[in-house]
Amino acid sequence: MKIISTEFITGAVSAKQYPKGTLPEFAFVGRSNVGKSSLIKSLLNRKKLIRISSSPGKTREINFFSINEAMMFADLPGYGFARVTPALQKKWKKMIEEYLTQREPLTAIIFIVDIRRKPTELDLTLKEWLEELDRKYILVITKADKLSSSERGKQTKIIKAAFMGKNALDFTVYSSKDHIGRKELWGQLQKWAREDKHQVTENNVDL
Repeated sequence: MKIISTEFITGAVSAKQYPKGTLPEFAFVGRSNVGKSSLIKSLLNRKKLIRISSSPGKTREINFFSINEAMMFADLPGYGFARVTPALQKKWKKMIEEYLTQREPLTAIIFIVDIRRKPTELDLTLKEWLEELDRKYILVITKADKLSSSERGKQTKIIKAAFMGKNALDFTVYSSKDHIGRKELWGQLQKWAREDKHQVTENNVDL
């Protein structure tokens, strides 16, 4: 995907603050410190991006970005961050649940996990909930550059086994540092956007 423009649209803490429109929208979710901010910047080929923080727990609202005026990214707060108050954790949980259940333009979710960590109970609960909601998602296994090739294969099998369900699992192994998996992930996002009967113009496609 050739990135021509990236524009921050708004931050939202409730449905009434969501931006209007019908562009295909992709939400980024995952535990704190799984490399969500690095993944987004890698996909967009940007070293810096307004409202995208590399510090765990810093994203405290849903941040919406327009990409090439052709699709939207929604950056959701990371879950499971220990160094925030229970009240704030509860607020984030409500915010994420409201978005995933009510957001009509939401095309699919980029579900991010760290290749070095076994999926947690929170991860698997979210997986089951997305399946109950019939939300499409792709599992993105980040930080692939942190492991050797053999370790990478072993950990990928463990994570895939934990996430396998009644449906086929869409997944990709990703490295924000080396851009491993970038082409494959963009290909899946564009495929879903087209299936959702939205148009991603050909002059924006440069894989």
